[in-house]
Amino acid sequence: MKLISICPSNTELLAYLGLIDQLVAIDDFSDWPASINNLPKLGPDLSIDIDKLESFKPDLVLASLSVPGMEKNIAELERRQIPHLILDPQSLDNIAEDLLTVGKACGIEDHAKKVASEYLSFIDEMKKRAGTVAETPTLYWEWWPKPIFTPGRINWLTEISEIAGGLNEFRDVELANVQTDWDDVLERAPDYILLAWVGVRTDKVKKEVVLKRPGWKELSAIQNNRFPIMEEELYCRPSPRLLEGALKLGKMIHPDVYEDLSLPEWVVTI
Repeated sequence: MKLISICPSNTELLAYLGLIDQLVAIDDFSDWPASINNLPKLGPDLSIDIDKLESFKPDLVLASLSVPGMEKNIAELERRQIPHLILDPQSLDNIAEDLLTVGKACGIEDHAKKVASEYLSFIDEMKKRAGTVAETPTLYWEWWPKPIFTPGRINWLTEISEIAGGLNEFRDVELANVQTDWDDVLERAPDYILLAWVGVRTDKVKKEVVLKRPGWKELSAIQNNRFPIMEEELYCRPSPRLLEGALKLGKMIHPDVYEDLSLPEWVVTI
């Protein structure tokens, strides 16, 4: 099959399924695995060049509603009757379901079941270990600095926090994304402040922006150096790579519990 992915999380999902060799084009922001770097680019995920996409005569295009604004591309795919799948993962279980959906559409259903099973088994192992931690720290995830956005309860980062032995500070808000303010976070006094700005590389994230906020330098998370910059690509994209992010988080906040746990071999070798 000739496959096209128009957002990074879908490209990563194809990698987990072993379908990278069937990709003929990708969006500009897809950057993993490294083997895709020489593929033709179709523009940013919100402004895909549909004419160029159509010229590849794809058998299947993978789109995703987890990217706000993707609706415009989807409408054009439908108008031109280009074969496509629309994914919309909001949870770790949704990602497992997407592995099966894409695997079935690409004729590798049995293999996809194996991959999804190993993915879910790793999550179960992390959950089991999370149940043994002595203390469960609260984690404030910052997705955007101005205005402040953070994940709420209906978000994969709430799940990632829990299987790594922590608690999302904003798990009490029944939303996927929460716009809050400096004072609210200050009053909550989270044990960790984790910066994962969507679409921003780690070397471009500036801690000074956060430290200038009134009263924030006095927060225990900052005083105790629990204030890391996290890789956006491991926490902000709803793909199986979230497992890598979850394990990294677990080893950071509970090294004694997660240190001997490794990613499944099939993940490491991609």
